Amino acid sequence: MTAPVQSFYSQISANRRRSLLLVLLLTAFLGFFGFVIGFAMSGGYWQGGLVATGIAVIIALLMTSVSYFAGDGIVLAASGAREVNDQVAPQLMNVVREMSIAANVPVPKVYAINDTAPNAFATGRDPRHASLAVTTGLLEKLDREELQGVIGHELSHVRNLDIRFALLVATLVGSIALLADFFLRFTFWGGFGGRGSRDRGSGGGGLVIIAIVVGLILSIIAPLIARLVQLAVSRQREYLADSSSVELTRNPYGLERALVKISSDREVLEVANRATQHLYFVNPIKKFEARAAGLTATHPPIIDRVNRLRSLTGQAPVDQSGLQALAGLD
Repeated sequence: MTAPVQSFYSQISANRRRSLLLVLLLTAFLGFFGFVIGFAMSGGYWQGGLVATGIAVIIALLMTSVSYFAGDGIVLAASGAREVNDQVAPQLMNVVREMSIAANVPVPKVYAINDTAPNAFATGRDPRHASLAVTTGLLEKLDREELQGVIGHELSHVRNLDIRFALLVATLVGSIALLADFFLRFTFWGGFGGRGSRDRGSGGGGLVIIAIVVGLILSIIAPLIARLVQLAVSRQREYLADSSSVELTRNPYGLERALVKISSDREVLEVANRATQHLYFVNPIKKFEARAAGLTATHPPIIDRVNRLRSLTGQAPVDQSGLQALAGLD
């Protein structure tokens, strides 16, 4: 029995809506958190709450500016990536040009990471300033159809402005963490000691005390909530890039096989870390590694990604045991 066919256009639209909603919620949360902290510290709406909200936004903008202009260079340097050309990697360059035409984006700079673990990532602030990095293991272990699926996925990140989107989310999460840390330190060092009696005397102490309690609670749980939202956004963008890759290649099978092959590979990508793992095609930090984080995931489960691709052609979903057979690895 075949599953109902779901077009990649509907998948793309649904994932865009979900991602935008998550970012709007995170932005609203940052504003509310800033207001609560400002009101708790000053006891006033205008001089405290709204001013603190403005400061939180300014901090987020400053962090965004630094990452926007320098983030891609830092990631490439940290990954040990070296730029390649037609003489060094002719098939790779051919596939990149082919997929760039299909995606209607400029051909990005292409880099290679000398590592036997197969993986890839895209970075850059927009399609005109994009870079694509692949490991040598990816070129050795994937055939052309599978390589097309991976490159299509990464160029979809470029076309869909996922790097810029992820940057915005990371900045919001970082700003929330900074606010939480500041408020906890301020409270710990007795920032409210001298003002509590003045507020009680003026009759406004009740709301201030409530704001302080709420601020403390949010300072403890806000970074975790923000991080979970960031992970949810990252997973939605991976689904979106998978669907967009099928739109470009018109071939979900190569991408399906690539997902299974790369996720099943036991080689460890040494240059990857928790700060960059969300950029990669498949999470490069394996579950058996000590650095793996069990409670959070930057990527959706491989079986979910594969079954979403199979829904595009009306094929029945596979279970965990069927993944290996799908890629010819059984």
